[in-house]
Amino acid sequence: MARVKYLPVASVFALLLAARAFTQSTPVVIENDRVRVLRVVLPRHEKASVDWQAEFVTIYLTDAYEKITASNGKVQEVRKKAGNTSHSTAAARFAENLADQPLEFIVVELKKKPPGAPAYKFLPATDPAKIDAKFHTVDFEDGQVRILRTVLEPHIKSPMHAHPAYVVVYLTDLHTKMTFPDGTVNDNRRKRGDIAWRDALMHSTENVEDQHAEEIQVEMK
Repeated sequence: MARVKYLPVASVFALLLAARAFTQSTPVVIENDRVRVLRVVLPRHEKASVDWQAEFVTIYLTDAYEKITASNGKVQEVRKKAGNTSHSTAAARFAENLADQPLEFIVVELKKKPPGAPAYKFLPATDPAKIDAKFHTVDFEDGQVRILRTVLEPHIKSPMHAHPAYVVVYLTDLHTKMTFPDGTVNDNRRKRGDIAWRDALMHSTENVEDQHAEEIQVEMK
């Protein structure tokens, strides 16, 4: 169980003064009208203040052992495994990497849906979490986002399925062939830690390699 304590208000205020500056200096790898995606690297035993100004999803690329100080003074020790995901509400916070190795994770900040944009409907006949549930599992879901985990065993081919617009984070090296309804085939080679944005699409995916492949899709609703 996580250990929780509280810091004095003055100490919390001092920690969070630098939050906006650190967040602004963190590399932004994708930004559009739906998301801002950042890659965060925190060296061993280093501290940093962050100010996530929207609901956000975290995808851990390394194991994590960190101390998080929230804006209300709450202090919590957090442990995550590489490949874990989490969902959080907007907040400024102070993070300290307690581990003996660098901490690396991806943050997907969710922007407000553009006015007039329709909500995406997951249809049972094309929803990968329904028709291919063994290899497509849901880590989290709310009214704005779904975190979908896709696992591809060697040489497996998924059925034709649909996604709304999404951010994909590759947890492993990957080489797949994506086939679209019109028969077009896209050769897709990625490295662990690669990130991409995709507009809504329908496709099937084949893992053409001899090794397991895994990715996280942060789907917009």
